Amino acid sequence: MDKIVILGAGISGLGAAHACLQKGLKPIVLEQDDTFGGLCGCFTIDGFTFDRFVHLSFAKEQEVLDIFNDSAGEIITHIPNPYNIYHRKWIKHPAQNNLFPLAEDEKKRIIEDFLARPKVDMSQIKNYEQWLRMQFGNYFAEHFPMVYTKKYWMCEAKDLETKWVGQRVYQPSVEEVIQGSKTADTPVTYYAKEMRYPKTGGYKHFFSSLAENADIRYHQKVVMIDVERKVVKTEDGKAYEYDKLYSSIPLPEYAHLLSSIPTHVTEAIGKLKCTSGYHVSVALKTKNIPPYLWWYIYDEDILAARVYSPSLKSPKNAPEGCSSLQMEVYCKEGEYSEQQLLEGTVGKLVELGIIKQEDILFTHVGFEKYANVVFDHQIYENREIVRDYLKSFGIEPIGRFGEWGYLWSNQSLLSGMNSVK
Repeated sequence: MDKIVILGAGISGLGAAHACLQKGLKPIVLEQDDTFGGLCGCFTIDGFTFDRFVHLSFAKEQEVLDIFNDSAGEIITHIPNPYNIYHRKWIKHPAQNNLFPLAEDEKKRIIEDFLARPKVDMSQIKNYEQWLRMQFGNYFAEHFPMVYTKKYWMCEAKDLETKWVGQRVYQPSVEEVIQGSKTADTPVTYYAKEMRYPKTGGYKHFFSSLAENADIRYHQKVVMIDVERKVVKTEDGKAYEYDKLYSSIPLPEYAHLLSSIPTHVTEAIGKLKCTSGYHVSVALKTKNIPPYLWWYIYDEDILAARVYSPSLKSPKNAPEGCSSLQMEVYCKEGEYSEQQLLEGTVGKLVELGIIKQEDILFTHVGFEKYANVVFDHQIYENREIVRDYLKSFGIEPIGRFGEWGYLWSNQSLLSGMNSVK
């Protein structure tokens, strides 16, 4: 029987392990952490459970739903109700068709710009900034999504291409924009009509059954892959032989995992861009928090790009009578001290009156080296060079950072499952 090794016990790695087991194969999964889940994982402090960044499921694929339902048991369903903070005002999401809270002169400026958009063949649009200006007019583009792009993607909108956008950015009609400027009573236009979350165990409980069935070797950080001998070596000196290797390791990591990489591949690896980020978690001894599952922050003096509530996702994520919030800050590691991160996130929520200092039980700051893949103008060419090189040695890249794409968790699961032929 073939020796199969899977690198990473995140959702894509466990998807690959599941597909192997269905074919009668018995893979070994190597995981550097002490538990499964990867970026879809979670951690618990004093009875509070926090995910690593925001996770909610809106999967529609039956094979994904079967796994999630089998694993999670009781599931909580939410109707999306996201909001935004813009110049200290609460605005329903998406802001472009929910302008009602803004001052009349600003609403007028946005609508005039929206109506004055030039008729342009969208196939001629070369970057995300142009796309935003053509979709929403200059004023809205400059004050809303272009500002948010710098906070979330850590780059200017003009530096992004547009294939990644898909249905992620709502494109309202003129009638919707005008109506949303006159009343707060507007329909939900978020791209998912419902969101699901496990009642217990955090988001990773959705695929816990896959972990239970897999042969996972924890504390196995990969430090070298010998593609000639087909051996994976780990930090503790162990060596694992393989005939087939499935890997969710981020593509840039291969710069130091492989030896004798051709110059053009090394150059392509060096050009792959992604964001890193901190999640700042807050435990509160009150349930008095905003009623929104998550909200976006446009104000640049607030470091967080996005805030969400684990305790609203499931009341089991916090002790009785308590609640929790978690904020995402995208920046380079070490760009801010922990004190600066807390002042620019938790401190700002206190300043705005969203939470009270005396209600805070504790805070926690965690860092993720890989958060989102940045879709710059060279991404497709560069990632293809790297992925093709890996495949030439029998390494199958899977998941968000193996495929180097904008994959949601259900897509990452399928990435692993579908890689096993």
